[in-house]
Amino acid sequence: MKDIALPTTLSSIAEVPYPADLPIREAPSLTFTEQISSKQSKSYPAKRLLDIVVASVLLAILSPLFLLIALAITIESRGSVFYIAKRMGSHYRIFDFYKFRTMQTGADGYRSHLANYNQYDTIGSSFHSPGTPFFFKVKNDPRVTRLGKFLRKTSLDELPQLINVIIGDMSLVGNRPLPLDEAATLVTEPYADRFLAPAGVTGLWQVARNKNNMSVAQRVELDLQYVRKCSLSFDLFILLKTLPAMLQHE
Repeated sequence: MKDIALPTTLSSIAEVPYPADLPIREAPSLTFTEQISSKQSKSYPAKRLLDIVVASVLLAILSPLFLLIALAITIESRGSVFYIAKRMGSHYRIFDFYKFRTMQTGADGYRSHLANYNQYDTIGSSFHSPGTPFFFKVKNDPRVTRLGKFLRKTSLDELPQLINVIIGDMSLVGNRPLPLDEAATLVTEPYADRFLAPAGVTGLWQVARNKNNMSVAQRVELDLQYVRKCSLSFDLFILLKTLPAMLQHE
């Protein structure tokens, strides 16, 4: 796992020297970043315990399903059972992200050929100008295999991310870890604040009713909402809404 330097907007604030007799009440209030960090540090032990317990139990229960899916992928097409790619999560930390492979081998090499079919270009305003967020998704992506379509529709392709949770790269609930090129468009305020939250398997965007018809701006706003509201009780609320969201068809 590799760390990279944070952008200026997320850099630690230098301490300001105060006279010894300065009243405490006159000290400046905490910055937004410091407030979030303080809030997260208090809830982290309980959140991490929840992650480890739930992810471990699910991995144990679902291990036969893992084997079945792996066998089906191997029979359908050549290539690795898992799709492993670099993703950027909390505080711009880069890690190996695991999913079951749902595309043909080498599919990432064809991404540039599908640029004109990016679903987000048809929702809301265009975000290709410098300094604005960019997400990439193709509806009815021709690179996806037949089994892959089923795995994606049922969200079963996401199960290997439980491994990321056990390792500590991700949490059960948080903001979606992003491909590096997409993350690179979110390094200025206020977008960069979405990386203050942990990378999550599920989150506010995943449980939204109109998630497949959201603009880039709407997705980022949900990420920022999670940063502002993040708490253990809020995580439990999102977890309870995740299963119905998985079964939701649009």
